[in-house]
This record gives sequence, structure tokens and C-alpha cells, in this order.
Amino acid sequence: MITVGLTGNYGMGKSTVSGMFRDLGASVIDTDKVVSELFEDEEVRKELKNCFGDDVIEDGKVNKELLSEVVFTDPSTRISLENILHPRVFQRTEQMTKQIAASAPEAVVIIEATVIFERGYQNRFDRIVTVYTDEDTAIERLAAKGVSEGQARKRLASQFPIQKKMDGSDFTIDNGNSPEDTKKQTEHIYQKLLGYANN
Repeated sequence: MITVGLTGNYGMGKSTVSGMFRDLGASVIDTDKVVSELFEDEEVRKELKNCFGDDVIEDGKVNKELLSEVVFTDPSTRISLENILHPRVFQRTEQMTKQIAASAPEAVVIIEATVIFERGYQNRFDRIVTVYTDEDTAIERLAAKGVSEGQARKRLASQFPIQKKMDGSDFTIDNGNSPEDTKKQTEHIYQKLLGYANN
């Protein structure tokens, strides 16, 4: 088995590529989904309320929009949020990876995660793949999803420059052209990852 961290900056196509890996036969773990599940945990909600105030919990549920606005406005609050969530995310991810390994010891496990480099998590993975586009393309794609240019730029500014992530990765995928081109790159990398998993 091989664990692969799949990363990239906002709007650059990380989820698109993870779907392509899934279609090729990889096991994919989306850490955003893990976080959504954690938001249902009473202990997590209590910690969020203590850290960010009563307003982040509305009708017993996490107000994700408000929480996002808070953490992207003040980097120190983002670190506080990550310190609450990340240990739990890794615990669940490791559990899921062990379950996959038990039934498919030669699996390629893709773990889709945004802040691998920002928090120094590179060594938690056997290989790292970074998906990239130019920033203007990312902003256009985020706009199509209803994210304003100001919000998009703020989110992108909160992350490491994409070139820095590319430089620290084993593989990179240019998602700035056609879907077919992205798929071709993904297929090529998947074959290499299969080779590593089977060795």
C-alpha cells in the first residue's frame, strides 16, 4: 500500500483530480468530509464554541460560513481551528487507511488535503501530488461556485504559494488546460503510484 497526499490551492482542481484517481481505482479519503463529520461531534462543537464564541454554533450546528469568515480574516484563529481538528482528522484518516490496507494491501490511497505544506505534514505521506493552475484561473473557477474575487484572493493568500508546494512534491498535475489533458497526466501518475504500491 502507498499513501499519497493530494494537495493544491483553492480553485485549482484538487477535487477534480481526486475523482479521476477514484475512477482509476484508487481509494480516496477526502479530509473535508472527515471535518464535516467531526462538526457533528459534540465535544468538537464544544471546543469550537469555547474558542470562537457562541455565534459559531447555531441551532446546535456549526455555522461553517461564519467560521470560515473568522479564520480567513485572522490567521491566528485558523491555527486554533486546525489545532482542534487536525489531530482528530489524522486519527480518523489512519483508521480508514488501516481498514483499506486490511482488504487491499496493494492499494493506492489518495488523501485529499489542503494544508499539507502549511503545517509541515509532508512526512505523513509516502508521496505527494500537487494540482496547480495559474491564480487567475483559480479565481474564475471559484467565482463560478459563487465565491467573490475578494474572498478568493483572501483564501489564496492564506496558503503557501503554489510554486512552493510544487517544488516540495513528488508529482505535479497541470489542471489549467482541458479535462482530457488533466486526465492523461493523472493516469500517468497513477501507473507510477501502482508500481510503488506493489513493490
